[in-house]
Amino acid sequence: MLRKAGAVIWGLFAWVVVSSIGDRLLRLGWLAYAAAEPMMTFTLGMMGARLLLGAVSTLAAGFVAGYICDKHRGTVLVTGAFLLLLFLPVHFALWNKFPVWYHLVFLGSLVPLTWAGAELRRK
Repeated sequence: MLRKAGAVIWGLFAWVVVSSIGDRLLRLGWLAYAAAEPMMTFTLGMMGARLLLGAVSTLAAGFVAGYICDKHRGTVLVTGAFLLLLFLPVHFALWNKFPVWYHLVFLGSLVPLTWAGAELRRK
């Protein structure tokens, strides 16, 4: 049980680390992105970059959870469900800042990409 809980926690931690590093790199390497971030006035390309970063972070979360708890796929699904539960209120609060398709893509990809990250670990 502790191993499963640890897998979820480390998976969520991996998401935070990868997304934080990626966001920092986006801001350092793309000055227009850094300028748009405080007001969240992103262009289509910037939203795409954010979605890509979210996808990579979610794959990393699944990979880590799958690595720690290789024999229990339910743990990976719980990790994805936790990500979804954590981001639902965030996206609700930001609903007017982004188009509906952005929220649907991000939220709809959390569980499947977590699963895909764990599958990458298995191969």
